[in-house]
Amino acid sequence: MNGNQNHTVINVEVVKKLSSRLTREQLNPSLKEYVEKYGIKEYHGEANEINILCSNVDSITFHDDTNMGGKISVCNGTVDHQYHIFTIEDSGPELQELDEKEDQVPAAIHWQLPSSEFHGLWETLIYDTNVKVELLNFVQTTMLFSDRGVNSNIISWNRVVLLHGPPGTGKTSLCKALAQKMAIRLSHRYLNSQLVEINSHSLFSKWFSESGKLVMKMFARIQELVEDPDCLVIVLIDEVESLARARQSAGSSNEPSDSVRVVNALLTQIDQIKRFPNVLILSTSNISGTIDLAFVDRADIKQFIGLPTPRAIYAIYYSCLQELLRTGILKTIGSLKAIQDLEAISFDEIADSVETPTMQLWSLSKLSQGLSGRTLRKIPFLACSVFTHCIDTTNNTLSMYLDAMKQTIQKQFDDRSVMPQ
Repeated sequence: MNGNQNHTVINVEVVKKLSSRLTREQLNPSLKEYVEKYGIKEYHGEANEINILCSNVDSITFHDDTNMGGKISVCNGTVDHQYHIFTIEDSGPELQELDEKEDQVPAAIHWQLPSSEFHGLWETLIYDTNVKVELLNFVQTTMLFSDRGVNSNIISWNRVVLLHGPPGTGKTSLCKALAQKMAIRLSHRYLNSQLVEINSHSLFSKWFSESGKLVMKMFARIQELVEDPDCLVIVLIDEVESLARARQSAGSSNEPSDSVRVVNALLTQIDQIKRFPNVLILSTSNISGTIDLAFVDRADIKQFIGLPTPRAIYAIYYSCLQELLRTGILKTIGSLKAIQDLEAISFDEIADSVETPTMQLWSLSKLSQGLSGRTLRKIPFLACSVFTHCIDTTNNTLSMYLDAMKQTIQKQFDDRSVMPQ
């Protein structure tokens, strides 16, 4: 994170080969030599003069947390390189089950981190706000307060984050990406990191009064993990309103009081687990108004994640076009500019008649306002189905593809207009 405008922190993320036996200390000199020789040029296994890297490192990437998409801009003033060396787990998720009388309940999905499934996810998530920086700062502050022994009875923090907003805005993806980023940035501190995604719906038992017990069993499993001080544990509760539904509304209806027991159990477990410095609870909700206020009050961060603005949409589309160029589906993107290169330009002051790829893409970004991030990232794929007669031919142009994207965007809105409300 940047301390001021004259001091830039560049996070250097180094994926070590699984076969490598070198320690962090043994790799560091070669990494510094690479940066001195090649600057911020990414490395993905290409041959170079530093033989130790070729035989021990899969990739080296550079990240500036303060820039949209994490891209490195021109650095003025002093630069501080922070090296994060880690390996990537390919084992995939494991299903955790709990015993419920004669049944087995699929209670959670468990990942070892950093996971190949989430590799690079953080960089694909684009927001107009500083939410990503704020979340990283939050994690850093929780660690600082724990390390300094700050009395939590005097200054309170619960290690709980609540992301809320409409569906498709990337809340769950942001939680998983944050868990991955924490595992990477704290790899020097913890020997292993784990993500536990609780299946909120499965914890409601068909047996009366058993749901609260299932919640307690689930958190007992989590506490077993957290009791290992060398293990970082991130708990994800997606659609938390399923578990933390407002007790007032539950009690005033004809629903069984089992839902009240679930909320009570959840709040009790959060209060018990927050004393551990190596745990963080991430939660999401599409309908935050139904969440029990006691849970909302426990969340240190209550961040609204809204639909992307044209500026964020432009950055999302630009990243998609870069990927199509990388894979050869598009032959060129010509003079198309990244959003970072356009920060000083007021697009709306430029005549609409200016037909350049950049202005075309900006026009599409404004046209797309109201679509979720999930839908936006489908547009390039759907446009390719319109554009398929030109793909992999010498005749395809960026302008033609952007026209196909425009048709696809318009169809999205047309299809929505005939959907039942």
